[in-house]
Amino acid sequence: MNEQLKKKLTSNWFKILQESICKDIEKLEGRKKIFKSKNWIRNKKKNEGGGEFRIFENGRVFDKVGVNFSKVYGKLSKKFKNKIPGTGKNSNFWASGISVVMHMKNPHVPAMHFNTRYIYTSHGWFGGGMDVTPCIKNNNLKKNFHQKLKKSCDQHNKNYYKKYKKWCDQYFFLEHRNEPRGIGGIFFDYKKKNWSKDFDFVRDVGLTFQNIYNDIIIKNKNKKWTKKQKETQYLKRGRYVEFNLIYDRGTKFGLQTGGNVEGILMSLPPIAKWK
Repeated sequence: MNEQLKKKLTSNWFKILQESICKDIEKLEGRKKIFKSKNWIRNKKKNEGGGEFRIFENGRVFDKVGVNFSKVYGKLSKKFKNKIPGTGKNSNFWASGISVVMHMKNPHVPAMHFNTRYIYTSHGWFGGGMDVTPCIKNNNLKKNFHQKLKKSCDQHNKNYYKKYKKWCDQYFFLEHRNEPRGIGGIFFDYKKKNWSKDFDFVRDVGLTFQNIYNDIIIKNKNKKWTKKQKETQYLKRGRYVEFNLIYDRGTKFGLQTGGNVEGILMSLPPIAKWK
């Protein structure tokens, strides 16, 4: 399969998934056409792709949710060139992906994050993952979340879950506070061994995320909460902000490759607190 077809198939899937997730969110909210949608282009002077981000705020279930699709290409800046594999001799790149961040109204429903991407320089690879960040401890939620992840991973390779869970635990960690961001998940990058099998896995990760967030939200969205629990949620969101602005690779990559700033920073919650 030639590289152009691989790029087309991956970007088409990410766009289909964006549409499907947005329909799920509208169903959970009980309303249609709730998203603020904005198309953007990377370079106004020449064709270097772009994307579409969709944001919904202050809903009945969601405080803020962003579902971002992008397909960008061009040349990497000299500053960023050597940080991306396969750009030693050539600074050309192509990247497409989907990123989803959910900040919930009810403190009993955790914040949830998901992204998958395909990047091509002198060679192509997949990356992505998902993680969950509760502010109220819920052992059953944690157990069910990891069971579903393991089941999905095991269908592709029995070693994936253990490997990608460990990678997630290492990645989503706030070193300056010596604490994890949440209860983990899976994280993978530079996945390039077998394109067809890797693409199947990436699609399954997206479908598994849909199954997981629907289950978690439906089970917890109507639970009563206290003012103290809401304050705890705001403080936990502060940690979320710290991670995304200090450590997150996707945020750095987007900002340093001419991505849309509003779309990239959609991951930030509408209200966060520190003390």
